[in-house]
Amino acid sequence: MQQSQPSITTVILAGGAARRMGGEDKGLIELNGKPLIAHVIERLLPQSPSLLLNCNRSQSNYAQFGYPLITDTLSGGLGPLAGVVSALEQSNSDYLLSVPCDAPLLPLDLVARMLRTMEQEGADACTVTDGERLHPVVLLVKRHLLAGLHSYLADGGRKVHDWFYSVSHCSADFSDQPEAFMNINTPEQLAALQQRLQHRAG
Repeated sequence: MQQSQPSITTVILAGGAARRMGGEDKGLIELNGKPLIAHVIERLLPQSPSLLLNCNRSQSNYAQFGYPLITDTLSGGLGPLAGVVSALEQSNSDYLLSVPCDAPLLPLDLVARMLRTMEQEGADACTVTDGERLHPVVLLVKRHLLAGLHSYLADGGRKVHDWFYSVSHCSADFSDQPEAFMNINTPEQLAALQQRLQHRAG
């Protein structure tokens, strides 16, 4: 008898301060005429139709995309894990995938490959590697990790990397797509990617 696919909700994390972008809301900065978060949604929607947008400002702008908005339920600017906690609290899915709003080239097989790796390894949390380093904000977790994650943040923990290594974990290999997890952190990076995409299109 074939097992049914586990349910997955994806949260796009757009709650950061974006200091290196002059404080602009990164998810709303345009690349090729579309907000960065629109590129992320396009990449993820065929893989995970259940989407949440985690944003702590610009709610009216993000509401235009038509997906449920969530804000951090824990105050104090606790970083990406606060958005993960909020999404786990809102979701009833078996798994939660978190991705940043500023990674417009995410793999089209991201969910399938991460889920397969996680099941093969028997792990509770999975991130990705581009062949050189991990990208821990791209994170697939089982929902039962919520209580422990809450405790980690309550005890002063902030780093995704440290929490990830404290639970049963694995990493999916995307060394065949090393550029897929490129983050847009500065105006210079945005301009460089814009130029590359236009060159490809031309």
